[in-house]
This record gives sequence, C-alpha cells and structure tokens, in this order.
Amino acid sequence: MDVGGPTGRSAGQVPPVVVVEAYAELARRVLAGPARLGRTRLVAVDGPSGAGKSRFAAHLADALAALPGGRPPVVHTDDLLDGWDDQLTFWPRLDSEVLAPLRQGEPGSYRRYSWVRRCFLPRPVPVPVTPVLIVEGVSAARAVVRPELTLAVFVTAPAPLRLARAVERDGPEILPELRRWHAGERAHFAADDTVTRVDLVVDGAPTVPLDASRYYVRVR
Repeated sequence: MDVGGPTGRSAGQVPPVVVVEAYAELARRVLAGPARLGRTRLVAVDGPSGAGKSRFAAHLADALAALPGGRPPVVHTDDLLDGWDDQLTFWPRLDSEVLAPLRQGEPGSYRRYSWVRRCFLPRPVPVPVTPVLIVEGVSAARAVVRPELTLAVFVTAPAPLRLARAVERDGPEILPELRRWHAGERAHFAADDTVTRVDLVVDGAPTVPLDASRYYVRVR
C-alpha cells in the first residue's frame, strides 16, 4: 500500500511515498527465503535503542506463528549483555551459545542477564532448531553475520523520541549511561555501514494511520 501525504514542499515537487506493508506478507517472504544458518532462517532486527525493534520483532513473530513451523523464538541481545559496558562485545557469547549449535543443526541456549541482580541467571533459556530464529537488538545485523541472514531489518525513529521512550521505560536515572550508549551506537552503525546493507529499513514511529500489529511502514 503506497500512501502519499502532504510535506510542505513547493508545487511541482514529488512528495515522498510512504509504503505500508503487512507483517503477514513479510512472514511469507521469510519462510520462502533460504536457510543460511544450518536449517534455520535467521532474521536480524537491528537499529538504535528505543526505535521499536522489540515491537517489530514481536509482530513478525506473531505473523510467523500462523504459518508452518509456528511462532519462532526471539532472542533479545539485551539479555546477553554483561551490563552496560558490554554494549557491542557480547557477540562471541551469542555466537558460541546460540548460533554455532544451530549451524550444526543442534539446539542452542543462553543464560539471561538480570539487570536487577547484575549477573547472569543460572537457568538456561533454550533455543530450539526451528525454521526461523529472530535476533533483535543493537548490532544484530552486523557484518560478521550477514552471510547467514535470510532477512536483515533496521528500525529507525527520531532521536528525541527514542530517548523519551527509554527514559519512560527505565527512568531518568539511566540518562548518563544512555547518552554514552547512544554515542556507541552511532559509532558502530557508521563503521559497520549497517543501514545501507540491510534488506529493509522500517519507520519505528510512523505518522500514517494503520493497525500497528498487522502493518509496518517501510522507509527503504
């Protein structure tokens, strides 16, 4: 669905087109795509914090639940971080505990980090071998994993809104760490060239009316 809207541009200029797409159709595209991580189709949902990655991943998982193979597991990279200082260096943990077993057609698992207790919980979270696995979080679509991705998504939103969302969720006391975190994100995305390498860029703060549980707005 292509939706044009007023932009305040002068007459004669072509307004930008907002493309509204259905999660159900994207889910079918994922299942029709090649499995590049063993027998699993790996979907990475990347983007800066507060952009709406978790929401996008949940809605895509819901859409996949209605198709053969059922609802896929969703791994949130925040659950693998060893606190604030592990922003981008957690990857070997994800790779060895989750991705490496799946490459061999075997189930993986990981221990979830507790931001309250500030330690990894002892009980492992299983990651079974399924047709699709969604990994959601900052740097999920990084260069090292791109050859194994069936779909790479980047979710974006204006910086002030992302900051407001994070503060509303976690409280103003996280602001010093959050500002440092945002600087780290910007540096990573620039060095990794993430946004130009993904398959799909999504607006995490759309202004067009839509059922957000069924549709998303594609930017590119």
